[in-house]
Amino acid sequence: MLHEAENSWKSTQKEQEQKSMSERAQGRLRQILHILKKNQIVRGLTPEKLRLILEDLGPTFIKFGQILSMRPDLIPKDYCKELEKLRSAVVPMPFGIVKDLIEAECGKPLEDVFQKVEEKPLGSASIGQVHKAVLMDGREVVIKIQRPKIKEIMEEDIKLCKKALILLKVVNPVGDAVDFRIVLDEMWESAQHEFDFLQEGMNLKKFADLNREIKYVTCPNVLFEWTTSRMLMMEYIDGIPIDHIEELEANGYDMQEIGDKLAENYVKQILEDAFFQADPHPGNISIRDGKIVWIDMGMMGRLTPRDREIFSRAMEAVVYGDIYELKDAVMAIGEVHGKVDHSALYNDIDYIIRKYASMDFKSLNLGELIQEIQDVLNQHKISIGRGITMLIRGIITIEGVLTDISPNTDFMHIFSSYIKQEEFSTEKLKKELKMTGLNSIHLLRKTVGMPGNLLDLLKMTVKGQTKINMELSESAEFFSHLDEMINRLVLALIDAALLMASSLICNTDMKGRVFGIPVLGALGYVLAIILGIWLLVDILKGRKKR
Repeated sequence: MLHEAENSWKSTQKEQEQKSMSERAQGRLRQILHILKKNQIVRGLTPEKLRLILEDLGPTFIKFGQILSMRPDLIPKDYCKELEKLRSAVVPMPFGIVKDLIEAECGKPLEDVFQKVEEKPLGSASIGQVHKAVLMDGREVVIKIQRPKIKEIMEEDIKLCKKALILLKVVNPVGDAVDFRIVLDEMWESAQHEFDFLQEGMNLKKFADLNREIKYVTCPNVLFEWTTSRMLMMEYIDGIPIDHIEELEANGYDMQEIGDKLAENYVKQILEDAFFQADPHPGNISIRDGKIVWIDMGMMGRLTPRDREIFSRAMEAVVYGDIYELKDAVMAIGEVHGKVDHSALYNDIDYIIRKYASMDFKSLNLGELIQEIQDVLNQHKISIGRGITMLIRGIITIEGVLTDISPNTDFMHIFSSYIKQEEFSTEKLKKELKMTGLNSIHLLRKTVGMPGNLLDLLKMTVKGQTKINMELSESAEFFSHLDEMINRLVLALIDAALLMASSLICNTDMKGRVFGIPVLGALGYVLAIILGIWLLVDILKGRKKR
């Protein structure tokens, strides 16, 4: 009886919880609908209206707006620019809630861990809130604590917002500039990376390791003994924000030097590390003790080896004005959705190259250039991966920072210099030599097999097993000339194959040599020379006959 009563109580409790959750969801849905209707979303959506809607919807959607501002591949540029205004702080949590959250993560009362925790936050964001504190051993630290159940709240908000958009669509279908159901899915995927503060701690450690040899760059040390998935503890950086120009100059700093070093380090993050700060706005960069301090590593961009290689190729093509290489790189880095008009794509890329080729490097804006390339990709229904889109936004942001703090810093020149330096590095040359060797072997195989393929094709054509899509003259003379041409082509290919094979043999340690050359290689050279002479004579005889 007691067991049955207990089960009944648990069942009742579960039903009440579900009912409560359902009531909360319905209430939140009504709130979302009210906000969307209040802003008259069914009458169209302007950039400003979108920003106001996200602000009204609360912290969840402010965060998504911040992420959305970094995705020009999903929404138009004017929307991105407007959503950048959402980077300002959201309403902070009361300190009482913060205290409870910290104690829960530490597993101890606050006074057993800290001498002091400042009640006023250093910053308040959608996912977490930051407070300065002093440990019992006297170390000054920063505590980043996650808002309670923020992941569950965000997930529920996304679902409800989708329902609200569907309901409003039924009432008054409109062709908005943005399909927000797709956008919401994309944003939710992006936000997943920011919920795990332990991962952010690992990002800081990785960044520190990659930049250990760079004397003018640093980041906060992470206290992993106190860091969890919902709380990040790191050293306190008492630096000067990078956009406080007057304060920096008053402390003896040269803004030109800061700008150049910031640009150099960001290019290194992209081209060498393939691990870069995806949101390098001034709030994430400080100056302390003559060093550039990168603070927030919650949103980091990563490039796969393939994406890094293709991006480098694309930038090399831009530097050297190689339209064909740029087109190939663009095609390789993107995912094609539908049929591509290659002629139109060439023309669009050629226009971009010609437009920027006439510019002085100092006046060339790399972010704008990459953005134009992305616009061309969007027009031709070619999408690119998350890593590249984050890179584009990161470059645009860092160029904006450099323009404000050091207008004379030539980011494009620094970028191109790094590419040229990397192009002639020992590692790059070794890789190029290896690829050249592999390509040569591949070409040799194709060359050796080509005469046989041609003969097979001719046999199939004679037997009626295949058709050649050409209009041919029926004269015997034409077919006689065609036969001669094919024979010479086959002989030329065989001759080329002999020369290449002999050259490869000569580079081996094969025993049995004549004049220091392997016998087999020497024989191949002799046969190739004889065949080449015979072919040349045959061609000259044919010309005299005609």
